[in-house]
Amino acid sequence: MPQSSDIALIGLAVMGQNIVLNMNDHGYKVAVYNRTVSKVDDFLNNEAKGTKIVGAHSLEELVKLLKKPRRIMLLVKAGAPVDEFIDLLVPLLEPGDIIIDGGNSFYEDTVRRYKALKEKNILFVGSGVSGGEEGARHGPSLMPGGAPEAWPHIKAIFQSIAAKVDGGVPCCDWVGESGAGHFVKMVHNGIEYGDMQLICEAYQLLSTLGLNNDQIAETFTAWNKTELDSYLIEITANIFKYKEEDGSYLIDKILDTAGQKGTGKWTVLSGLDHAAPVTLITEAVFARVISSLKEERVAASSVLAGPGDVKFTGDVEKAVEDIRHALYASKIISYAQGYMLLRNVSEQFKWKLNLGGIALMWRGGCIIRSRFLGNIKNAYDRNPSLSNLLLDSFFSDAVKKAQAGWRRTVALGATLGIPTPAFSNALSFYDSYRSARLPANLLQAQRDYFGAHTYERVDKPRGQFSHTNWTGQGGTTASTTYNA
Repeated sequence: MPQSSDIALIGLAVMGQNIVLNMNDHGYKVAVYNRTVSKVDDFLNNEAKGTKIVGAHSLEELVKLLKKPRRIMLLVKAGAPVDEFIDLLVPLLEPGDIIIDGGNSFYEDTVRRYKALKEKNILFVGSGVSGGEEGARHGPSLMPGGAPEAWPHIKAIFQSIAAKVDGGVPCCDWVGESGAGHFVKMVHNGIEYGDMQLICEAYQLLSTLGLNNDQIAETFTAWNKTELDSYLIEITANIFKYKEEDGSYLIDKILDTAGQKGTGKWTVLSGLDHAAPVTLITEAVFARVISSLKEERVAASSVLAGPGDVKFTGDVEKAVEDIRHALYASKIISYAQGYMLLRNVSEQFKWKLNLGGIALMWRGGCIIRSRFLGNIKNAYDRNPSLSNLLLDSFFSDAVKKAQAGWRRTVALGATLGIPTPAFSNALSFYDSYRSARLPANLLQAQRDYFGAHTYERVDKPRGQFSHTNWTGQGGTTASTTYNA
């Protein structure tokens, strides 16, 4: 039946299939296509059997199945495959038709595609999709951005399939123009890296205190009933309970080397590009890198000395509570850093990101969904121009209450020789951010001494730069100043 489908989806891997089934559940007729055409028939004869979903064996056929304006969503591997499908689709489309990239694309690629398609009068949307396979099937968090003219044509579909909170509020709203949607998803993934690393450090410390897998599972289950209530804490408890058929714990058999797909690295590089100190996320990325050096670490373990045979002899219950405080305070830092990056880029690109609204989009469906995202929304409701989450009363009070246990936890790790790169970095960032004066005056003196890079003075107006001939032989010519 020509021109009867509401939307098309290209890419029938697990995420694509589940999004299609989700759309079908909500009353939309979906046309599907896959580069390996046999997957189309397999899907229609199995997972999609008995639904209204229709298949196409060519892009030409797919386009003919769609109502106008045509809406085509790509869920294919990021990078070249997205460009290849766009190039194949454009000659088949008309002005006002819509292409949606729902993959994990780098936001600068989305900006490029948005600009190129705008010249052809094709509306391009780059949408973050979070929640994994389960979220795609039953309600993901969706972060669409790009051509604003496209939003009225996809809003109903996206908000109907999205996760719902507070009795029906969809975890999906328009993010902003150009690459805003994929940028927000990238920052989401960066925060996810930080969250996961913090939980892993808590796990190692709990193990060092002598807790077994059952006790660790009980601990995370209890923590999930506190302000740490979140999807990641919930699944962590479940992981520690999981046993194989022989009764052994699966967690103990998993090799301690972590993989990554690049979104954490993109967040770190964007932080450098846009002067946002996402230091905790950076540590989380490098923690995965060092975990991959398994053979080197094993060899080093027999050569490099630690603090000796030091064992914990204190109050285990109190130490567990300290670790909980450290995890909560550090989690706040992770979000604060992510939001610093969102704010900086929003201002630079004039995207006008709704920072409180983004928190609402993350409350359901996505991997970092947690209780305190509502507190982030409240913080921006109180002060839409808030420069840092830590300056909001809720979060400053929360960190103040957690601070003593946080410091004891970092000290415990150092004493026992347990690495806590994310906990330690979060605390270091906090102490740096709250310091009215840092030793960067010496750093500037050094730069001026060896490179005539100039410095500002406390007794002169900001923006007025000075240079000193430190040795009497360097002259008075200064290097060009710049900000980075």
